[in-house]
Amino acid sequence: MPDWVRDSMWWHVYPLGFTGAPHGASGDPEPAHRFAHLEAWLDHVVDLGLNGIALGPIFASSTHGYDTTDHLRVDPRLGTAQDAESFFAACHAKGLRVMLDGVFNHVGREHPAFQAVLEQGAGAETAGWFHLEWSDGDGAGAVPRYRNFEGHDQLVALDHGSEAVVDLVTDAMCHWLDAGADAWRLDAAYAVLPEFWARVLPRVRERHPDVYVVGEVIHGHYADVVTRSGMDAVTQYELWKAVWSGLNDTNFHEIAHALGRHDEFLATFVPWTFVGNHDVTRIASRLTDERHLPHALALLFTVGGTPAVYYGDELAYRGVKEERFGGDDDIRPLFPASPAELSELGADTLAVHRALVGLRRRHRWLHTARPATLHLENDRFAYEVTGEGARLVVALNLADDAAVIPVTGAGEVLAGAARAHDGGVALEAHGWAVLDGGSDGSDGSRAS
Repeated sequence: MPDWVRDSMWWHVYPLGFTGAPHGASGDPEPAHRFAHLEAWLDHVVDLGLNGIALGPIFASSTHGYDTTDHLRVDPRLGTAQDAESFFAACHAKGLRVMLDGVFNHVGREHPAFQAVLEQGAGAETAGWFHLEWSDGDGAGAVPRYRNFEGHDQLVALDHGSEAVVDLVTDAMCHWLDAGADAWRLDAAYAVLPEFWARVLPRVRERHPDVYVVGEVIHGHYADVVTRSGMDAVTQYELWKAVWSGLNDTNFHEIAHALGRHDEFLATFVPWTFVGNHDVTRIASRLTDERHLPHALALLFTVGGTPAVYYGDELAYRGVKEERFGGDDDIRPLFPASPAELSELGADTLAVHRALVGLRRRHRWLHTARPATLHLENDRFAYEVTGEGARLVVALNLADDAAVIPVTGAGEVLAGAARAHDGGVALEAHGWAVLDGGSDGSDGSRAS
């Protein structure tokens, strides 16, 4: 993992929705130059304390960005290649890294490579890019059966055993790194054998040794995927699910178990952590008791990982994902032209984000911090995070009553509200706090 990633925290944006781009492309329209809309929010990101912009798809596509038609061309609904490169430069000028979303498991049905197959048959130069079966002849105009992505006929799966596809992905990744990008998110990486990435990534890193690569992996053996693929990290969906589910069910046992799993992952790699993204119901809508939103954020920002904030979550935006056509629209909204147009409704949540991001900035070691449970009940939980000789204590209360959580070594309150004394940490009903924990004991001087 590149050294710079240790200090990175990301603002995750879905550009087509954020900028109000039309839902579908129509021919080849004049570029819309919507990157200026994104650029107007860079100071907001800096003020929040984050230092990276993780962009959703920006490449030419037919509809939602994940049905790519050209990996080397910026979607005209967003602008031009020059617009994108100017945006990268503007980010860098403010100390922000840029991550791009690489949709390399599949392409859109309108991609020229697949259209060539439909027009020319099995003799098309690009026929080897795909998994094709020709039951009624394979000449020009024949329509083959093909593998798609999760039942979506408009998303044509690539054949990752093809050397041409290795070249396609390598060239696309390097092209945009040459243009100024710093990192890649590999969309649907779980659907691609790790050995494919193991062929691509060394070639990319030969030209760009400081690139950071995160794979979208939902289920499975995270550490094994990282080790076999050569990625730096994968998305920590296990922790995401446990956070909202455990808080909703008043079940800190689920969260404690997930933190134990997370600790195991940290022995191999530093996961990409989040409580919201472009594919899931927003955390403010997911939680049944909004008083527990700070608890979710405390978990996100105190455990080891590379944390990301999905745009609007820092303002307690609501949004529910639905399993229907257009079911993502509610979680991928248009944002105002500038932060000056925001209401004050999300001010409290914004303040919590700033406090916790600031805490993490002052404790750089949290990037690889290891968690351990100190006290566990269904509705009351305390854990410690340790690293580089330092220690923090996190105390959380979901109960309707005030509580004293019996932990030792807790000192100054660094975020939230609590009172530490010899009997433990006193929290109000539904309270939370992050406290200084002194030394982690590696030098024999742990507080007690």
